[in-house]
Amino acid sequence: ILTGYLNIPKILQLTLYNGFDPVSKKQLGPKTGEAAEFKTFEEFYGAFKKQLHHIVDVKMRGNNIIEQLYAKHMPSPFLSIVTNDCIKKAKDYNAGGARYNTNYIQGVGIGTVTDSLAAIQYGVFEEKKFSLKQLIAAMDANFEGHADIYHYVREKSPRYGNDDDRADDLMRLAFQTYHDEVTGRPNCRGGRYRINMLPTTCHVYFGSVMGASPNGRLAFKPVSEGISPEKGADRLGPTAVVKSAAKMDHLATGGTLLNQKFTPSVIAGDRGLENMAALIRSYFSIDGHHIQFNVVDRQTL
Repeated sequence: ILTGYLNIPKILQLTLYNGFDPVSKKQLGPKTGEAAEFKTFEEFYGAFKKQLHHIVDVKMRGNNIIEQLYAKHMPSPFLSIVTNDCIKKAKDYNAGGARYNTNYIQGVGIGTVTDSLAAIQYGVFEEKKFSLKQLIAAMDANFEGHADIYHYVREKSPRYGNDDDRADDLMRLAFQTYHDEVTGRPNCRGGRYRINMLPTTCHVYFGSVMGASPNGRLAFKPVSEGISPEKGADRLGPTAVVKSAAKMDHLATGGTLLNQKFTPSVIAGDRGLENMAALIRSYFSIDGHHIQFNVVDRQTL
């Protein structure tokens, strides 16, 4: 059962603003420190983990209320009839009658949050190209008048999707943090929570309630979708993308979604189809879970 979506880049943004949301002008998270106070990347990431923990707690409290409403007031008789053990237990599907009662929460924006963490780790703390305060000022201005910072985070900072361990290790770190925060929490039907990484279109809405991101994503633009790289971040072709994506522990999730786009000429003829099949088999051989393609040209669009 899917029980909602979590905007991970938004939680990173709260970390940069000491729990304050600059879009809604509300204090949504705990005060985990002003940007200028963080002396190391590890300190900053520790604050991010506290923000994530707080937001997941809020999400779980809301889920508990919704699950109890469904169990008491919204039975699913047909679904209960065709689901194992509901009749045996004389209990409705929504009340925990099913044999398996696992809940899932979708993690959204892993590409955006990875590139944002990379911009902070390398641009601020390692290479010291700018301070965290300067980066936030650039974000507040939607990077207008901050061309040097914008160029660095877009062109020089490590980015997920290029088989670059500097970025991909941060993806794994963010993924594992999210996984460990959610997985194993109890639900109201006798089951446990797990995570998915296969959101479809909510990345557009989630971007619409966010200002600019540390990776150069402009204000109110979509965050990255599925487990795909941020738009325009992958520069080394589809094989580098699948190698980056496969570094995630797909087997620890209930599913992942990687999208790729090809023009028809790329997969034309027998050779093109053979290459596409080889790409898919390669991805599955390194424990990738799910990949799908849009094959369309500009004229058709």
